[in-house]
Amino acid sequence: MIARPIFALLFVSACAPSVGRVGGVGGDTPASNVFHAPEPGESHLRNIRQLTFGGNNAESYFSRSGRQLIFQRQEKLDEGCDQEYIMNVDGSGMRRISNGLGRTTCGFFYDGDRRVLYSSTFRHDKACPARPDQSLGYVWPLGHLEIYTSRTDGSDLRQLTHNGAYNAEATVSPDGQRIIYTSTKDGDIELYTMSIDGTDIRRVTNRIGYDGGAFFSPDGTRIVWRAAYPVSAADTADYLRLLGNRAVRPARVELWVANADGSDARQVTRLGGANFAPYFHPDGKRIIFSSNYENPRSGRFDLFLVNVDGTGLERVTTHPDFDSFPMFSPDGRKLVWASNRHGKQTGDTDIFIADWVN
Repeated sequence: MIARPIFALLFVSACAPSVGRVGGVGGDTPASNVFHAPEPGESHLRNIRQLTFGGNNAESYFSRSGRQLIFQRQEKLDEGCDQEYIMNVDGSGMRRISNGLGRTTCGFFYDGDRRVLYSSTFRHDKACPARPDQSLGYVWPLGHLEIYTSRTDGSDLRQLTHNGAYNAEATVSPDGQRIIYTSTKDGDIELYTMSIDGTDIRRVTNRIGYDGGAFFSPDGTRIVWRAAYPVSAADTADYLRLLGNRAVRPARVELWVANADGSDARQVTRLGGANFAPYFHPDGKRIIFSSNYENPRSGRFDLFLVNVDGTGLERVTTHPDFDSFPMFSPDGRKLVWASNRHGKQTGDTDIFIADWVN
């Protein structure tokens, strides 16, 4: 969602995939059979399989059937920008489903895996958006993104938001009835839900600061998200200044949980650094996420598990590079995530899948 462009672009360069050319809509690549041994200490992971080879590949999320993945891909770091792709969980059948215009992000399956959501800038600008003003420092851009839905072959494209603001980071409730997403439509960066057809918009959060990357719990009653709230007058002034420039500074990002309507919000992590990309474990009692809290100035992010009350922090990955955007398969037997590990050149971010060992 918003974090991959800023973290992964710091560490990711690109090359054409070695397993075959990725075509446009309807194109595909053959399956790959590249397996890697877990790093020492990665006891939850077994049979790690690399699904993509080179470029920027991230935010890979399972279909409800567990048979396919949707993800965003930039084949060459300095050429073009992210588009949405679907592939089978063995890496075969890779095909682009977005129209190739602007930048896309945040894909998600719904409607019995017949349709997908994603966000794109193409209605506002068919070219790739410019990178953030470097004079602002280390910031995340808040582009002109709208939320769209299409069939899984890219056809029947429909626009769900129409406000010209930042509308992204959208996911769907387990019952398929509600979409939760992040928007600046009211000025601040807040969470909202809407019906699956884009109607009945309800605000979920109401606190100055960035709220984003939300997912529903397996039973749909709760949500988890990442938040960066100002803690001082100086922080607030800086936040508002950047917001006016359509950007946000991710200096301190922590995880929160709440009821699906936003009530009973509680902070989960107090680790410092950047803690993001949270996703509920299938048992609904734990959260997997990515963090650099041990060395916030480094490019190293690892996956961690934590109980919803913030106790029981446990490391999942130990590779010395970038590991993030984890998601469990619906049956809880597999984990998919994005990583810089085993890149053909420095900075490659690829999709990996592994058997999950409790």
